[in-house]
Amino acid sequence: MTNNKLFPRKEPLLLLAMGVFTSLFLPIFPSKAENIFLPSNAPLQLDLLTQPKDNIITAKTIDPQKLTVPSLWWAKENSEKQLLDNWIVYPPSQTEPPRADLIVNQQIWGLLDYFGKYVFVNRLGSLASKYGYNIRIFNYQKEPLATYTCNFPQSPASCRLQMNHQSQVSFSFASSN
Repeated sequence: MTNNKLFPRKEPLLLLAMGVFTSLFLPIFPSKAENIFLPSNAPLQLDLLTQPKDNIITAKTIDPQKLTVPSLWWAKENSEKQLLDNWIVYPPSQTEPPRADLIVNQQIWGLLDYFGKYVFVNRLGSLASKYGYNIRIFNYQKEPLATYTCNFPQSPASCRLQMNHQSQVSFSFASSN
């Protein structure tokens, strides 16, 4: 232990802080053996917003028979009216679980700080994951902004929220769907 003028004898405090951090936060990060699905790498198909086909659902799709799942209209009308502009919901395929590509208003997205963006992605990702859907967030320039991806076969499902561009930080956690 050296007696540095900048950090005089604070090693025990530093070791205690590292131990607390490790015991509190390390369990939320997945081990390398844990299987977390990666976000889909399929391109965003904006043409489906005006010409949906097959079982594709958008913000303008209305099913007179039943509620469309996942129900993103409630989120849009109640809290995300200006930020969430549209979405494309894809049914499951043989290679991917179902997903929703959300398109945000770039001007409003740009006004949010990191925490505001995180809250938005986490709120809508949690909502979609309850229906078994992963989400990807884009702007109309097709730039990927964030993802919320879960490993649904695992119980409880492990999910990863990843923010792109501003920061390459990602968070993983077990969801209680």
